[in-house]
Amino acid sequence: MKKRSTVSWVVEFAGRKGGYFIGSIILAVIGVACSFLPYLIIADIVKNLIGGNHDQAYYLRLVLLMGLCWILRVLMHSISTTLSHVATFNVLGGIRKQLTAKLSRIPLGAVLDDHSGTYKNIIVERVDAMETTMAHVIPEFTANILLPVVMFIYLLTIDWRIGLANLISVAIGLVFVCGMMAKSQGSFQLTLEKTKKLNDTAVEYINGIEVIKAFGKSKSSYEKFVVAAKEGADCFIEWMRRCIWWQAGSVSFTPATLLGVLPVGLFLVRGGSLAPVDFITGVILSAGLVTPLVVAFSYSDDIAKMGAIFGEVTEILTREDMVRPDKAVETPKDSNIRLSGVRFTYKDKEVLHGIDMDIRQGEVTAIVGPSGSGKSTIARLIDSLWDVNDGSISYGGVDIRKIPLDYYTGQIAYVAQDNYLFDLSVMENIRLGKKGASDEDVINAAKATGCHEFILGLENGYDTIAGGAGGHLSGGERQRICIARAMLKDAPVVIMDEATAYTDPENEALVQSSVAKLIQGRTLIVIAHRLSTITDADRIYLINAGKVEASGTHEELLAKSDIYRNMWEAHVCVRDDDDGLNSYAEGKEAIAHV
Repeated sequence: MKKRSTVSWVVEFAGRKGGYFIGSIILAVIGVACSFLPYLIIADIVKNLIGGNHDQAYYLRLVLLMGLCWILRVLMHSISTTLSHVATFNVLGGIRKQLTAKLSRIPLGAVLDDHSGTYKNIIVERVDAMETTMAHVIPEFTANILLPVVMFIYLLTIDWRIGLANLISVAIGLVFVCGMMAKSQGSFQLTLEKTKKLNDTAVEYINGIEVIKAFGKSKSSYEKFVVAAKEGADCFIEWMRRCIWWQAGSVSFTPATLLGVLPVGLFLVRGGSLAPVDFITGVILSAGLVTPLVVAFSYSDDIAKMGAIFGEVTEILTREDMVRPDKAVETPKDSNIRLSGVRFTYKDKEVLHGIDMDIRQGEVTAIVGPSGSGKSTIARLIDSLWDVNDGSISYGGVDIRKIPLDYYTGQIAYVAQDNYLFDLSVMENIRLGKKGASDEDVINAAKATGCHEFILGLENGYDTIAGGAGGHLSGGERQRICIARAMLKDAPVVIMDEATAYTDPENEALVQSSVAKLIQGRTLIVIAHRLSTITDADRIYLINAGKVEASGTHEELLAKSDIYRNMWEAHVCVRDDDDGLNSYAEGKEAIAHV
């Protein structure tokens, strides 16, 4: 794909509110023109005074016209700025929606490759940094460059030598601008990288504060944050230190048009080739070029940053989407799922090597295996969070890549081991499973998954706020609410990826019993380390090192697979140890009571 220029992205984004921006530019041009007119009026006054015109009423009308121009300039600038900001904030909101929508369409692996702090930085800070370009640079820079060009042409008609003399200071200023750009080479990009690192470190520090405190690592972890903050500040300071004199030179010389006009004009007047009246007019009009040029060049730094700022945003927008049709070519016949020769590569390493699986409608299919064997990867591929690199996954006899994403995701309810709750009430978190579900539907789903009693025991029952990422609830409570949310979705396929990892034995039994009632006529895929939870599964697939090691029922795998037998024996030993600890605790409590 050919890389697009920053300007083309600016034009595309601005085009979403094109009428507003065009209106803003037109009003900005009128405003700048109104600021120029007084200089033309002053030049006319000078000519008339030199010519001997003593009509005071004439001069009074011109002075009043100058006052009107000033009022119009302020009014046009205010309306122009209002239009550009209304348009810009609408566009920025649309860009943020576009970014979040894009993240839902690209493979999960591409999202997980970056830290959450990086996405926060791009979606919030970087998009916000685009405001200057769109709200100010587009209308104000355009107007403040366009009108000086027109005035320069007008000066050329008076005397081309005076007109060209205005470019002397501009040429000197451009030398300083080039020096500043050379000194800035790579500096802004470095500040972006250091800011990313600071954001990532801050998010990591906050998310891990419980572990940091528990293990007494607050000093070393805080030092990491301090170092990131210092590096972030130092790169900005060093950048400014290298560029300060070049920047000062550019803003000092560029608008100083009289630097060239005065000596050149005096030389020409003295030589008799330029009339004094034309010289004075040239000086007045040259002075009028200063303000718009100062405003225009004040955005030079923002223009230099545009590529880096827009680059981070557009890098996400140009990532490849998961290829899915808008309309279904073929309708799935049932909810059978088949994996045929599935290979998947993550970060240049193949983690699945030719997986073949048949997951039948209405059956419970379990996927087990050692840690890192690829179980969760298979679940995510089935849920279309990633795309296979080779082979295929079919749903109801249709390759899932030929099924619209919205339709397919509606067919699957996914409960992961790292469940997420939003900072909403428990009721609303469960209701996310099915748009428009009534309170009664939510409560029935909670009852079916054994959540109802513990939810009523919360401070505000179903109105209890879960907190950011469900932080106000325990791990087991979060999981059970997520299971209720998945059950409310009423999808033909349910994937439970280590979904009972944090539930205690009593609640686990409740969940398993509830799931058994809810999956009638549905396809259930269970991924578990606790083998005792899947002994009744219709079929178990043993995954080892990214391959299907064996498949069958629990009894069949015990008979034919050494790996499964060893996993089962290890699980039984751990369970017996847990039972022993529980018995010891109960006995100790009884003795204490006596």
